[in-house]
Amino acid sequence: MFNIEEELKKLPAKPGVYLMHDKKDAIIYVGKAISLKNRVRQYFQSSRRVSPKIQQMISHIDHFEYIVTDSEVEALVLENNLIKEYMPKYNTMLKDDKTYPFIKATAGEDYPRLIYCRQQKKDQARYFGPYTSAATAKDAIEMAQKIYHIRTCNRVLPRDTGKARPCLNYHIKQCDAPCQGCISKEEYQKNFNKALKLLEGDYREVIEVLEEKMKAAAASLQFEDAASYRDLIESVKKVEIRQKVTDFAGADRDIIAVAATMQEAVVQVFFIREGKMIGRDHFHLNGIEGDSHNEILQSFVKQFYAGTPFIPREVVLEYEIQDAPLIEEWLSQKRGSKVSVLVPKKGQKERLMELAHKNAALVLTQDSEKIKREEQRTAGAMKQICGWLGLDGISRIESYDISNINGFQSVGSMVVFENGKPKKSDYRKFRIQTVQGPDDYASMEEVLTRRFRHGLEEREQLSQKDWDSTLGSFTQFPDLIMMDGGKGQVHVAEQVLEKLGLNIPVCGMVKDDKHRTRGLYFQNREMPVTVNSEGFHLMTRIQDEVHRFAIEYHRSLRSKVQVKSILDEIPGIGEKRRKALMRRFQSLENIRQASVEELKEADGMNEKAAQSVYDFFHSKGEKESNE
Repeated sequence: MFNIEEELKKLPAKPGVYLMHDKKDAIIYVGKAISLKNRVRQYFQSSRRVSPKIQQMISHIDHFEYIVTDSEVEALVLENNLIKEYMPKYNTMLKDDKTYPFIKATAGEDYPRLIYCRQQKKDQARYFGPYTSAATAKDAIEMAQKIYHIRTCNRVLPRDTGKARPCLNYHIKQCDAPCQGCISKEEYQKNFNKALKLLEGDYREVIEVLEEKMKAAAASLQFEDAASYRDLIESVKKVEIRQKVTDFAGADRDIIAVAATMQEAVVQVFFIREGKMIGRDHFHLNGIEGDSHNEILQSFVKQFYAGTPFIPREVVLEYEIQDAPLIEEWLSQKRGSKVSVLVPKKGQKERLMELAHKNAALVLTQDSEKIKREEQRTAGAMKQICGWLGLDGISRIESYDISNINGFQSVGSMVVFENGKPKKSDYRKFRIQTVQGPDDYASMEEVLTRRFRHGLEEREQLSQKDWDSTLGSFTQFPDLIMMDGGKGQVHVAEQVLEKLGLNIPVCGMVKDDKHRTRGLYFQNREMPVTVNSEGFHLMTRIQDEVHRFAIEYHRSLRSKVQVKSILDEIPGIGEKRRKALMRRFQSLENIRQASVEELKEADGMNEKAAQSVYDFFHSKGEKESNE
């Protein structure tokens, strides 16, 4: 038995991390402290005023644990790792988990390359970025390669010089073939250095050189080359426009602003690299109830820089944060040089901060509208359906369908929607075991009986203590069953539930003569629904989804049986060769049309086996198998 008062007395006055647990042993909050003894005790002092969110968290604490560290910086790093690992309910959480692309210049090689990558390592290479999109980084690499003929191959040079023919890039005049010794190491390095200047943002010289080459090519009547230079000039100009020049004297800075409502916050980051704004990005945070802008920014900074490999020289924030000195020390250690965390008061930094805040506020407004629309489409649609049926508290809907062709390979499907959204992890498939022939009612009775009997058996095995933490797709019963049919299907479901002693409302989605949904059958009467309403659209999505899931399952089983029934009749073709043939040719028709030489290309196929397959599909054997 955990005695909080006794455990509080044992806390050390040392830096570390504490983890709060609820009665189910789930970690609900992770925090750091310069003194665990002082910090953790504060939560249980009745005289201390805390935010409503923290007060609610305290009411759920059943026990706690702690980890001692050597310094507060170590505690900060450990706190970030544990928050990312456990995602505690009462921590402010960064919803986005993004990694940014870099361009790696392999400066340590004799013939260096430009490589797209997502991690910045401590090596001899030089890194450019981070870029805010993969496309931007790849476009920059491609542009530098085309203009300065930087090699794209992975050959180790000069070791592999002359060992293989030059690649296509040499023939289309986009590489000078250092792999063949066609360019000296010194000349190649000059071109590579120019490519680096291009990545640094020196576009003027590049444009001037390309314009001279374009004019020379046009004067020599080499119009195709002139057009190529023209296209390269346009590419460079587009990149130049995207990179808004700022007056920061080559500095690396992140400008970070926040906009928040009571439930959610958006943080906007402007990335400035070597004095140029290379892009921006926004991030969503939840679990912010009662948090100030300062606290939101502090949580963001810790989580964001724990996951990004590049640390700028300056982190410019819209608001002061409490742990600024500690975060400066931590970031300086990660960067390997001094990092400053500051709040601008005037000048261009403040103007950029205002712009970042406006962008954050705009994203928050737009997303709020999007969330409202999604709410109407899902939870709002559920409320409409509940209103039509006169039901309350419906959150989980299950729907079922049967699929077969004249009773062949009959299957059942179960789809689940929670709060108007599909919960695909709870979808289930059933192969009909007790019904012969095309009897949809009997097949549905089997599916429903198996589904709910399985759920009841699982419930019996669970103790009340473990109930909520072990709920599965069968153990958790629906609030409403929506049958894909009218009176008959509904009565089948009601009879199954009655036999099992379950009280779950069942309705049917009734169709008209054109197989379009026209209403709901519930409690022995058909109820009209409002067409073009969100509730009607949700019904349609449920219907389409349960059909799709059943048909796909039936098709996969039918395909397996069909493949087995034909290919397994061929002498010398067992399971391994059958699978190899299907991997190689994808369909029976492709196998039928393949030559003996092509059949031999499949794994495990020799001359005899290939000839056997060919003969089967081009002789009497094929006719017999098709009859």
